[in-house]
Amino acid sequence: MLTVLCSSLLLVAMDATILNVALPLLIDDLHPSALQQLWIIDTYGLVLGGLLITTGALGDRFGRKRMFLWGIAIFGVASVAAATANGPQQLIAGRALLGIGGAMIMPSTLSLIRNIFADDRERALAIAVWAAVAGAGAAIGPLVGGVLIEAYGWSAAFWINVPVVAVTVVAGLRLLPEFKDAHHEQVDWLSALLSIAGIVWLAWGIKAVFKGRLQPSDLAVLVCGVLALTWFARRQLKREDPLLDVRLFKNRAFTAAALTTFMAMLAIGAALFLLSLWLQYVQGYSPFQAGLRTVPAAAAMLAGALVCPWLLERIGVRKVMATGLCGLIAGFALLAFTPGPLSYLLVALVLVSCGLGDGLAITASATTLVSAVPAERAGQAGAVSETSYELGVALGVALLGSIHAAVYTGGMGGWPSQARESIGGARESQQTHGGAVLDAAREAFNVALNTTAYVSVGIVTSVTLLVVWLVPHDFEATSEH
Repeated sequence: MLTVLCSSLLLVAMDATILNVALPLLIDDLHPSALQQLWIIDTYGLVLGGLLITTGALGDRFGRKRMFLWGIAIFGVASVAAATANGPQQLIAGRALLGIGGAMIMPSTLSLIRNIFADDRERALAIAVWAAVAGAGAAIGPLVGGVLIEAYGWSAAFWINVPVVAVTVVAGLRLLPEFKDAHHEQVDWLSALLSIAGIVWLAWGIKAVFKGRLQPSDLAVLVCGVLALTWFARRQLKREDPLLDVRLFKNRAFTAAALTTFMAMLAIGAALFLLSLWLQYVQGYSPFQAGLRTVPAAAAMLAGALVCPWLLERIGVRKVMATGLCGLIAGFALLAFTPGPLSYLLVALVLVSCGLGDGLAITASATTLVSAVPAERAGQAGAVSETSYELGVALGVALLGSIHAAVYTGGMGGWPSQARESIGGARESQQTHGGAVLDAAREAFNVALNTTAYVSVGIVTSVTLLVVWLVPHDFEATSEH
């Protein structure tokens, strides 16, 4: 049963990063505008993140197995739609549908684990495997994408989902038990709409601010997102059967766990994105070669997640969360403080450090979140965990990617605008301006990477101190709190 759940989770996690290496070929084939490129990348995470609270609550009410199977079926249909896209609009629509399917799958997997594995130790191990797959999926997305794209083109990044979906649906129908709470009230659809709109608007607005657009319309979207989520929270406090019991956040360990997941994915998502670009544009590796060189992160995430249950029993939740976040700090510190040009050996060490930290942090956080809610509301814990996960990835790329882009642009003063916009633009402009423009772009990219790492060290360190303060020293994630 765990294999069925994790196989679908792997697809959802991979789809968050698999286009990192497909984008250059996709642009050459479909010729999307700059705005369409943004939507191709962002639509999946925005839709998925916005729907998680609603789909988690619906799974509690109508059946988690049912929600899971419908989600994986929609994911398969969406994969075909995206793979057969003959224009940017169809691809964007396919990515949106993938987000809907992913939002139905992700909280269902974690809530089913909460119900299937009643023993604390078995549940902790199952969550460790779940977290390893979630983290490793994002890390190996570029590798799998690189292999498929070099052999079959960008559409293969979506075709790979179809056979896995077919097998998972058949196996899920036969193997998975159904769980639902028969005592729920009717769905509060206004609250569902507020949560969807609020999360999507908030994420979009924050990303726009981080990217430096600061258009009045983007700021208005950000304000609307904050207002919608405030209204949503007030409605939940007044209802006996809320979509999301916001009172759970009074539990300091629960809040720390959500914050840890968010920060872990913010850091690793940005690191994988920027280092994937470094491998391709600075080092000159092909998509497959670049993806292969990100494997240390996936292997380290797997190791960190699997050792986490053992550590939780011996040193406790607070120390495991802090250790995981310190792994992220160490990885970014290596990037920030190592003098001279970057080498792949250094980058591999960064990936290992961040991967270990991420595996520990996400597993400890998921165990804490699941243990904090009654079994009949496990979908809510899954929704909080996955919302933190998805928003962390999306905002990490937006925040740290924007800082990197700003420093890079500042370092390319005097070169043509095309070269100043991105290192990919510098590579294209070398036909006119010679190899010197690409050399300057590589140096500017490395400087920007160092600067971004400095900022990351500060951000993760601040959150680590907050998490240590929030989690009681004697807290144990083995029972409902």
